[in-house]
Amino acid sequence: MQVSEITWTETEKEIAQQAFKKAYDREIMALIDYVQDQSDKIAKIEDVWYLHDFLSARRHQIDGKYDYRYSVLLFVFAQLLKEGWLYLEDIQGLEREKVSKISALSRM
Repeated sequence: MQVSEITWTETEKEIAQQAFKKAYDREIMALIDYVQDQSDKIAKIEDVWYLHDFLSARRHQIDGKYDYRYSVLLFVFAQLLKEGWLYLEDIQGLEREKVSKISALSRM
């Protein structure tokens, strides 16, 4: 299956959108938990600047990672699966070949 040949049914688009949102929400909640934990440990101005720099970098990473274009969505899902933000059960209902490709790409 070539990326340019991939088609998405309406049902698959709904499943993909829900899975995308779940992964995003998981990562954002983990980030919020981390920031809350780190903010409790702020003791000096350097700690504030560290948190600022960390958040700036994370925003850039997250904004770049969550790309919902169908032409790259299999790769996005593979990365999210590899990082632990997406689970195979989140994408059940997609065409079997898509799930297999996502799973294989996540192991690279």
